[in-house]
Order: sequence, then structure tokens, then C-alpha cells
Amino acid sequence: PGASFFHRFVLWGASELPFSASPPPCAPSLILSPSISPTFLTSWTRPLLPLCSHLCLLSQFLTSPQMAEDLDIPEVPEEDELDDMGGDDYEAPPPSGSQQEGEEKEIGNAGLKKKLVKAGEGWEKPESGDEVKVHYTGTLLDGTKFDSSRDRGEPFTFKLGQGKVIKGWDQGIITMKKGEQAVFTIPPALAYGEIGSPPTIPPNATLTFDVELLSWASVKDICKDGGIFKKILVEGQKWETPKDADQVTVTYEAKFEDGTVFAKSPEEGVEFYVKDGHLCPAISKAVKTMKKREKVLLTVKPQYGFGEWGSEARDYHMAVPPNTNLSIEMELLSWKTVDNITDNGKVTKKILNAGEGYEKPNDGAVARLKYIAKLEDGTVFDKKGYDGEDLFEFVTDEEQVIPGLDKAVGTMKKGEVAIITISPEYGFGAVEKKTDLALVPSNSLLTYEVELVSFTKAKESWDMSTPEKLEAAAKKEGRRKCSL
Repeated sequence: PGASFFHRFVLWGASELPFSASPPPCAPSLILSPSISPTFLTSWTRPLLPLCSHLCLLSQFLTSPQMAEDLDIPEVPEEDELDDMGGDDYEAPPPSGSQQEGEEKEIGNAGLKKKLVKAGEGWEKPESGDEVKVHYTGTLLDGTKFDSSRDRGEPFTFKLGQGKVIKGWDQGIITMKKGEQAVFTIPPALAYGEIGSPPTIPPNATLTFDVELLSWASVKDICKDGGIFKKILVEGQKWETPKDADQVTVTYEAKFEDGTVFAKSPEEGVEFYVKDGHLCPAISKAVKTMKKREKVLLTVKPQYGFGEWGSEARDYHMAVPPNTNLSIEMELLSWKTVDNITDNGKVTKKILNAGEGYEKPNDGAVARLKYIAKLEDGTVFDKKGYDGEDLFEFVTDEEQVIPGLDKAVGTMKKGEVAIITISPEYGFGAVEKKTDLALVPSNSLLTYEVELVSFTKAKESWDMSTPEKLEAAAKKEGRRKCSL
């Protein structure tokens, strides 16, 4: 069947070529035949021949009996065989490795067995370090019950893979899905061993546990050194996470191990750049792993808190003793993406409002926008498109505005609002600039709050006529010479 697929693919393609009106029985003989007249091999068909030839040879190789035997490829039933199987009612077997309800399988090679009682939901399973919540009933092989969370009416919670329970539990529960119920048969070596757990569990006892995985909370070792553990309390939205350059807004409440609150953000949150950090190093490291509206509980060791020296009281936190472990509950409310427009970071763009669609102005596009331009001290030196004034309009890549503004607008989408920060070399450089509103000193850092209202893209090169292409090339060369 594989060969016939490849042959049909190549042959029907070949049937469109001028030298063949209908597909012959073997594609390779067609393509490689020396009897084909060269006059039929047009300039557009000739490049296809090596590809078709290789595909056909590959199909013969892959579908040869020897290859099928070497790769243990099962034969595909013919149509009449499928009819015998029940046609549309035929159900494919479950995926390899899956477990059916009532089936018992061994986990690992130490004698741990798992019998599936009730299948779980979805495909996710807990990972080592996650905080899992289960109901269970433990019995000896003779049926004697020695423990049950169900009898107590309260689920049991523990951290998976941290040695908080017997090895059989750590190795077994990590294979379960949410809502799954299974019976584990655990040998002594993975339970209480030669000693047992008197008086309820005798020495060398094989145990059975009927376990239901109710839920789990993801707990991650952020720095992979045990310094910051992050437990997700509320899942975030979408999939994006902040970068070092981004400006985030978070709320938090930080406590000592005894529960004393030593720092707390205002209800509206605090805003800071990730790279600059806030309160202690743990917050900036954790926030880079969080999604919007995600809420977490951080367990922080001193090296990511206030270290071996602690800290004196500040405006936003109490004094922190040396070598103090911390607990921080934090929520990422939002963030503003900050992009480097130039590779050297001399022009950056902080997005206040994402635009529409995905298209952006190309070179030669007509951009229509409004902006407020300020010096580093907040002095407004230019303003366009406000107070009833017409929108500011310019052609990109035509040196009609300063280079930093030109480059940044070229990265914006329709309706996008952003704050663009421009270093002197992409602004007015080492010269003073007098505007109607203020004097711009030499070597000034500039900020533009820009809204790209609309734009009209220039013709792409493939849509241009030859004279238009020549004109565009001449303009580009002229700009290049001027910049030298």
C-alpha cells in the first residue's frame, strides 16, 4: 500500500507532463527510460525528474519485503478484510503502553504492580515536587485494613518524589492522571522493608493500596538548586511570560516562617522592570516563569531572599534577620512588553496597547500617527495629532523623521500604542534642536509616546514594474551614500 501511494503520487504528477498521456505501470521505468525523447523535457519539467525518480526509488526501498521485515512493519488489510472486521464499526486497538480498566501492569523492575480501577482525565500527570491530594485505603495481603483516609473523611496531601512517603507511592502515583483510581501492590523493599511498621504492619509485608488521585498543585524548583520552590495556586492565562526587559505589575504578601507578614504590596500592585527586581531576587526570578493572572506561593531560601546578612527596615518592608527563609504569595497582574528595536538596545519599545492583526509598515509605507515627545526630565518638546490637529504623516525609510522613530514605527501594528525610548545616536545626536515647544539639548535621551493610527503599505518589489524597481534602487543607493 505504501508503494502504491508513492507511485500514484508520482504518476499522477507525471501524467500532467507533455510526454505521458496516462500513467504507466511503473513510475521508475517512466522517469529513467532512455527512450523518452529529450524534446518532451521542457524547461519546467526537467527539474522535477530527479525528485520524482528519488521518490519512486525511496518508495520501492521502504515498501520492499526485506525492509518491512527489518522494521517489523505490519501489513495493511485489504478493503475486503476491513469489511470482515466490521467496516465503520471497527475500533482500533488502544495505543501501545496504555492500560485498560481491570488490567494489571508492573511498574519498573522492583516488583511494584498497578491495577487500573478507573481511568483518569486528560493526559497530564503530576511531576516530582508537585503537591498531590489523594484518598487511599491500605491493606495487607490477607485483606486486613491498616489505614484509610476515606475512613477519616479527609484526603491525604504530600509532596511527590521528596521521600515523604514510601517508595512504592512515589513511583506509583507519578503514573496517575487526575481522577484516576488504581490498586498498587507494593513489595517490602518499596514499603516498610524488614522492620515493618509495628504494630499494624509486620516485617517483610507486601501491601496493597487502593488510591484515587484527586488533584495536585504544580510545585517547581525554579533555579534547580532548591532555593526557590513555586507552587501554583491559580493557573494563569495564555502561555506568554515576561522577559528581563519587560515592566510587570504584581501584588504580593511576604512572610517569615512563623507567619509574620514583613512586606505587602498595595492592592493595585507595584510596577517594576524585571531586570531591576523588587524586594528580593526571588520575585524577579519567579515572575519570569509566570503567566498573566497566575497566582503562586514561593518558598524562598536565604540566598534568594536577603542572604546571610538580612536587611534593615525599609519604606516597603520590616527588618529581616540574617539567614531567613521566606514565604511569598504573589500574583502577576499584567506586564508591558519591552522590545529592543536595535540590536544594541539603543532604541526600545514598551507596548502599552497591542495593535490589530499582524501587518506592519514596510519600507516606503505611509504611516499616520500621533505622538508626544519628551526629554528625560519630562519636558514636552514636540506634539503631533492632538487637540484637533491632523495626524502626523510620514514615509518610512525616507529619512523624514529621526532614525529611532522611523525604525520603531516600522515594528508597530495598526492601533498599537507604545513608548519608544531613543538614545542620542538614533535621535538628534550631538547637536541642539529647537522646536516650537522646547530646546532639545545635545546628546539627549528621548521618549515618544506613539499611537500608530493607520498606514498604507508600499508596493513590494515583486509588484513593481521595472522602472519602479530602478527608481526604488536609486533612492536606496542615494540614502546609503548620504549616510556614509
